Amino acid sequence: MATLTIRNLPDELVERLKLKAKAANRSMEQEVRELLEASYPRKQDTIDRIRSRWNQLPETHHEEMDEWRNEGRP
Repeated sequence: MATLTIRNLPDELVERLKLKAKAANRSMEQEVRELLEASYPRKQDTIDRIRSRWNQLPETHHEEMDEWRNEGRP
C-alpha cells in the first residue's frame, strides 16, 4: 500500500479535517482516506450505482415514447 504526504495544508483546512474526523470517531488519517475513497469511487462501484438507479425507473413502452415524441406535432 502506498503512502501519501501532503505538505503546506492551510491550518484552517487541517482544523476542519480534525473536527470532521472527531465527529465521525476516526483519526484524521482515516477521515482523509474516507474522503478520498468517496471522491474517487472504483469503476465497478459507479457502474453498480448507475445500474441500481436505472432499475428503479418505471418501465416505459415504445408506444408511450412514440406518443410523447409526437405530442404537439401537426
